[in-house]
Amino acid sequence: MKLDELPESWSVNRLADLCEIRLGKTPPRGNPAFWEGDKRWAAISDLNDEVLTQTKEGITETAVRECGCKIVSTGTLLFSFKLTIGKMAFAGAPIFTNEAIAALPVKPGVKLEPKFLFYALKVVPLLEGVSDAAKGMTLNKQSLAEIQIPVPPLAEQRRIVARVEALTRRLDQARQARQAALAEAATVFQRVLEDEFAEEAMEDWREVPADQLFEIVSGQASPLDPQFKLLPYLGPEHVESGTGRIVGERVSVEELKMTSGKYVFAPDQVVYSKIRPALRKVCLPDYDGLCSADMYPLKPNAGEVTREFLLFLLLAPPFSQYAVDNSDRNAMPKINREALFGFTFRVPKKPEQKRITKLLLALRVKLDELQRLQRAVAAELASFTPALLAKAFRGEL
Repeated sequence: MKLDELPESWSVNRLADLCEIRLGKTPPRGNPAFWEGDKRWAAISDLNDEVLTQTKEGITETAVRECGCKIVSTGTLLFSFKLTIGKMAFAGAPIFTNEAIAALPVKPGVKLEPKFLFYALKVVPLLEGVSDAAKGMTLNKQSLAEIQIPVPPLAEQRRIVARVEALTRRLDQARQARQAALAEAATVFQRVLEDEFAEEAMEDWREVPADQLFEIVSGQASPLDPQFKLLPYLGPEHVESGTGRIVGERVSVEELKMTSGKYVFAPDQVVYSKIRPALRKVCLPDYDGLCSADMYPLKPNAGEVTREFLLFLLLAPPFSQYAVDNSDRNAMPKINREALFGFTFRVPKKPEQKRITKLLLALRVKLDELQRLQRAVAAELASFTPALLAKAFRGEL
């Protein structure tokens, strides 16, 4: 949209003509008398919600007095203009900020709704008239002052804000409904898993020591070896807790510039994370790859157990609780090989394994579909809001 295409009743104003631009300050880090106080002090990383009430750090009255830190009043719009440009929040309480955040109180006598300014600053990068400096990774007070803000009459500002918030609220409600359905599906999956592996359900199952169910694939490989460098990497961070789902993109060890030894795994194996066993991270990769040294590639004994059923044995409460109870570290809990092979599983006959596997995999498919829909709603919300704002600032909403 071009600024000269605005409705006739709108005007275009420099940000500095609409607001005061007050920059924050960081007291010297080397002086402990300035830090860990009760005065809220915001950095860019604190600007995550529309209203900011709590900050990760606080400064002292001494810092305020000796460093000349200026307080920002409740309700003032905060705008990040260095490194990460355009993060915003309204001060939900009196607050101090660092120098990468500008406080933008509306000047006396200026007819500007702070909430309208909040939305306008989301649209500004789409408009002509923004200098090259304003599009870079860092602004300064002068370039910030020159940003052009389209401003309609006050009544129109309020109408636009109300309309934008009503429409985005509907999408947000859809997102929340999907989240609730996803949480319920996850709960059902865990409940069924617990029921199928409850003590009474396993009464007639055979006891089978771990070393008869699977073997741990031994021997590490170097990511620098031409034979392995193009293989995708799998780490505990790529496995969803409690479900067995693999998340994230496949990236080769070469792309990740890895050098330390990793375990080779194959698509007929199960990969189990030995660290933080309470997180219950185990998966069934359908490809060859290299996994973290903090994971065990397990080769199932096909005569005793199917690969898929072994996954659920490792996720189920009997083994999960054993793994937690037998972790050998406090700071970083970990189950070692000896403890892993010290567990005796209860295993049903193959037809029962297949029944349980079919049931749990069907629930996981439903969970996957709900997660896909949740991502779709999130993507729709992310694309809808800029499009809606662009329409509003063309006077078409």
